[in-house]
Amino acid sequence: MSIAASAGIQPSPFRPKQRLGFNTRVSFNDDAGPAQGLRDGIELFKAAERLGYQSGWAYQRHFDHYLSSPLPFFAATGQHTQHITLGSAVIPMRYQDPILLAEAAGTTDLLIGGRLELAISTGANAAFDAVFGTVDTDARTEAKRRQARFLAAISGEVLHTVAGSGQGAPAGAELRVTPHSPTLRSRIRQGSASLGSAVQAAELGIGLISGTVQHDHAEGESFGEYQARCIEAFRITWHKTWRTEPPPVAVAASVLVGTTSELREKYAAYDLERRTQGIAASRPKGALAPANQPVGAQISPVFHGAPDEVLEAVFNDPGLAAADEIVLFLPPAFGLAENVRLLTDLAETVAPDLGWSPTW
Repeated sequence: MSIAASAGIQPSPFRPKQRLGFNTRVSFNDDAGPAQGLRDGIELFKAAERLGYQSGWAYQRHFDHYLSSPLPFFAATGQHTQHITLGSAVIPMRYQDPILLAEAAGTTDLLIGGRLELAISTGANAAFDAVFGTVDTDARTEAKRRQARFLAAISGEVLHTVAGSGQGAPAGAELRVTPHSPTLRSRIRQGSASLGSAVQAAELGIGLISGTVQHDHAEGESFGEYQARCIEAFRITWHKTWRTEPPPVAVAASVLVGTTSELREKYAAYDLERRTQGIAASRPKGALAPANQPVGAQISPVFHGAPDEVLEAVFNDPGLAAADEIVLFLPPAFGLAENVRLLTDLAETVAPDLGWSPTW
C-alpha cells in the first residue's frame, strides 16, 4: 500500500507534480572556502540528475558566502550534466545590465543545450545601491525597465539601428544580441513574492516560480493560502491575456523528509530556527547576518517529519497543492552530503505519491 493510501489522503484537489526540482544557494564557509563550495555545487546537480530531478535552481546573492554569478556556474555545471535544467531563482533585475545579461544568458543556454531557465525579479535591496549606483526613479520602476529591456533583447528584437559611420558597424545595421538562443524567452520566469508580481508575470507572458518569502498577504491568511491565490491569479490573467494554457507553476518549499529519528530531530531543529530567526536562519560559517525581516513579510513553513507526515502536510497545503512543480529549498548551511540525503529521501519516499516520476 502506498503512503498516500495508508494516510487516508484524498488527492482530488491536488495537482500532480509534473517536475521535481531543488534550490541551492551554492554556499561556502570560511573553513573550506568558495572553490570547494562551487565544486560541491556541481556535485549536487550531478546527484540530483542521477535521482531523476528535472530542475535545479541556484539563488543569486551578492557580497556574501553564496553564489553571486549564476551563469558561469551553470555553464560549468552543464558540462557535467545532460538532462536537468539549470535555473536562477532569482536574479534581481535592478542590479543587472539587461543587454550584458542577455548576451551571457544566450551564450550559456547554447553551451548547455537549451537547458537554462532564468527566474528574474523586480525586487531590490537598498543597501546595494551604493555599490551598483543609484537611479533617478525608484528601484522597482528601474527594475521593471531593465526587465523589459532584457526580455526584448533575448527575444531577438532590434535594439538599435546604426545612424551613421564611425559606430563600429555600417550605417543602417540593426543591432541585436548575439549569440541568440531562439527558445530562451519561453524559459524565463518571474520570481514572485506577491499577487502583483504574479499578475505581472502573466501579463508579460513569462512563467512563475513562487518563493519562500511573500508580501501583501491579507490579515489572517496563511502562507499557503496566499500562495494559492497568487497562482490562481497568474493562471486567470494568463488565460485572459494570451488565450492559451499557462505554463507550469513552480513553488519553492522546505520539504524535509526524515527517514530516521536523527534526521527528524535535525529537521525539527531547522524548523525552529527558521520560525524564530526568519531569513537569518541556517547561515554557513562566516556568512553575514541579514537585516531584520521586512515588516509585513512572512516566510514559508517547513514541512518536516516522517514520510507519511510530510506527505499529508504537502497534500493539505493550498500553495503546494496548486503547484505543478515542487522545488525543494535546501537549508543554506547544510553541506553536500546532507543535501544529497534530502534529495534522495524526497525522491524515493514522498515524491512518487505526489504524482511525480523521473523522465530519464
